[in-house]
Amino acid sequence: MRRRFRWYFWRVFGLLVLAAILLGLIGFFFPRQILTVDSGPVTADAMVVLGGTPDRAVRAAELFKQGAAPIILVSGSGNDLANRRLLERDGVTNSAIILEGKSRTTQENAEFSIPLLRQIGAHHVIIVTSWYHSRRALASFEHYAPDITFDSRPSYYGYPRTEWRSKGIGGSVKSEYVKLLGYWVCYGVCPL
Repeated sequence: MRRRFRWYFWRVFGLLVLAAILLGLIGFFFPRQILTVDSGPVTADAMVVLGGTPDRAVRAAELFKQGAAPIILVSGSGNDLANRRLLERDGVTNSAIILEGKSRTTQENAEFSIPLLRQIGAHHVIIVTSWYHSRRALASFEHYAPDITFDSRPSYYGYPRTEWRSKGIGGSVKSEYVKLLGYWVCYGVCPL
């Protein structure tokens, strides 16, 4: 009986290792297809631009000018004021910008932004972040506010793999897989 158990154990263990290797290879060769969520042209009640890199605010201003949403909520401690300046520089009116400057993580972006979105009566919201961060950001907002419809319109800064080194995003792309798994385990935010 014990011998049979060992045989099953090693067989299952081997299959799990093989599955992990295959998932790792798929993630390595297809990060843009796995990590990017883009809802395409949509209109909404508001946009949330997440802190991080300046390209996110530039993308939000571009969408604002296209009429995607009349309000932009800038979320993220530390660069909320810089993002506000970028938005204003790119033609977004001051009255269309709301600041949320307490959040330090994607989970906190969602947690602290959702009450503000409800306060302004937003039922449909566009999340603006980097392409490699769009799956986790969208999943986080959907997890914490299932009553609100969320779409994703990411920035494509550094999207071609040939630009990852020069733009300094290779590490961010790789770490996003760990963060996806971490958010699933720690917060119940399912990335699928």
